Amino acid sequence: MPEFIDAHGIAIVYDVHPARPPMRGVVQLLHGVGEHAGRYGELVEALTGAGFTVYADDHRGHGRTGMGHHGDAARLGRLGPGGLPAALEAVWQLSRLIRLENPEAPVVLLGHSWGSFLAQMLLDRHPDAYDGLVLSGSALRWPGSLNAGDLNAPWKDEDPTGLAWLSSDPAVGRAFADDPLTTSEPLRKLFGVVDAARLFGRPRRGLRGRRAGRDIPILLMVGRDDTVGGPASVHRLARAYRERSGFDDITTLVYPHARHEIFNEVTAIREQVRADLLAWLDRRFPVVDAALG
Repeated sequence: MPEFIDAHGIAIVYDVHPARPPMRGVVQLLHGVGEHAGRYGELVEALTGAGFTVYADDHRGHGRTGMGHHGDAARLGRLGPGGLPAALEAVWQLSRLIRLENPEAPVVLLGHSWGSFLAQMLLDRHPDAYDGLVLSGSALRWPGSLNAGDLNAPWKDEDPTGLAWLSSDPAVGRAFADDPLTTSEPLRKLFGVVDAARLFGRPRRGLRGRRAGRDIPILLMVGRDDTVGGPASVHRLARAYRERSGFDDITTLVYPHARHEIFNEVTAIREQVRADLLAWLDRRFPVVDAALG
């Protein structure tokens, strides 16, 4: 498995899943807190089958990367030296590697949950580096738009594991609990007060102008029963991208009866989510250059 060394000497483990030809672009996949890229197998298969090469790292402190620099599963989820800024910089380092290896291909950021917050921050800092943005389980990163309480509260009597908020499919919570590379510790405990506070922010003003008028298509996907931010928060995020950043091509999709992990929902929902994602990508990133494949 490939890896690169970040600015603090941490080996960041990542995977490259080649597209089935003809290739139409690259998706950089950013997972959520407490998990790892290996939980996205079905999504990766759908994307590669549709012509997108997928790069997916295990972020600082997480999955194989976390085991490498912590050496202890009990410390998974803790970001290590440099904290959140270093974790964000490592993801940006992978973006630069992707561009080096795929100079002609459009690059789409796809972030889930904490990964969606990292994706928002990357777009703020480097809008010229990306050609599309897809966020799932996301929220406007602003007080009152993020749930700082118990994410499992609506289902506290339904599931003693405390993981029912992830998906309406009980098997997802069980698999998460049994996975040796995941942790269910809350974000604030894993990151600490300072790094948790660093997550707050809003889309930067004038991002479209920084790209010489070029729009960046944005897809926001959220379960109606998602307790992290939910539809109201995601609609605020869409409005901020329109009014603050100046983007026009923004699509918001809300899935009834779905919870936080829409890509891991019951079969009918997750199939619809994948189909909607592929249809959105197909309209915006058609195969136009045979040389990519």
